[in-house]
Amino acid sequence: MLQDRHACVAAPTPDQLLATARAHADRLEMVVTTATDGADAALIEALPKLRAICSLGVGLDALDLEAAKARAVAVSYTPDVLNDCVADLAVGLLIDAARGMGRAERLVRRGDWPRIGPGALGTRVSGRKLGILGLGRIGQTIARRFAGFDMDIRYHTRTPREGVAWTHEPSLVDLARWADFLIVACAGGEATRHLVDARVLDALGPQGIVVNIARGSVIDEAALVLALQHGRLGGAALDVFDQEPQVPAALMEMDNVVLLPHIGSATAQTRRAMGDLVLANVEEFLATGRLRTPAY
Repeated sequence: MLQDRHACVAAPTPDQLLATARAHADRLEMVVTTATDGADAALIEALPKLRAICSLGVGLDALDLEAAKARAVAVSYTPDVLNDCVADLAVGLLIDAARGMGRAERLVRRGDWPRIGPGALGTRVSGRKLGILGLGRIGQTIARRFAGFDMDIRYHTRTPREGVAWTHEPSLVDLARWADFLIVACAGGEATRHLVDARVLDALGPQGIVVNIARGSVIDEAALVLALQHGRLGGAALDVFDQEPQVPAALMEMDNVVLLPHIGSATAQTRRAMGDLVLANVEEFLATGRLRTPAY
């Protein structure tokens, strides 16, 4: 553990990170944070001796990289070690949303099994058309998983990926119109904010399902709620939300929506691997001045 090897100061809660940093600004050289809590410009500016930020997670949208670069502060993250578990969850979310597993389980718990009728039928997953928004490490792992379901897979990125077996679709709207299911697996941040908007959701259509294991900001939640309420979209399965931990009340009332509390990487094995990689970055930076998995 870090505190066993180094002089550490811990913020009692994430919202006290800045206050804690300011109280110890004269001696803090590194910040260990998470992809959710991040490190903003105010935190970076408050630490004159700051040399590195080591983040647990792959999302970089909560880290002010420009402020870090301006101060020549190195930044690390924890790629690759969580790819499999996040991809596994994407598979589970899509199957749950398509087959109505969670809804059916709730019926059984209520004792309503005898009253389940034809309206409880789900939709098939195998052999269908899958669109993936974003084809980085996690997106490619998801695609490989669903290839085993004999699915026709296409993806949308700004530029085609070299050396992949799946078809690139230059237009996200056209990808959604073609697909039965759309999985969001791109990076967060301003560049992708509300990229999945009303046009994309309408193109996916009343039988379509959208899955998000990326960042909540990528989907326009207001547009998503309206599309679901008016039957223009068939369903949604979400592990992330725009204003976590707040979840729109309208989504919580819908039975064709699967909601999870951002648990994409939340397995004991993956979280340990992520923690080990953070520690490795800290140790390597202190020993050599270099990070093992730099963000830039």
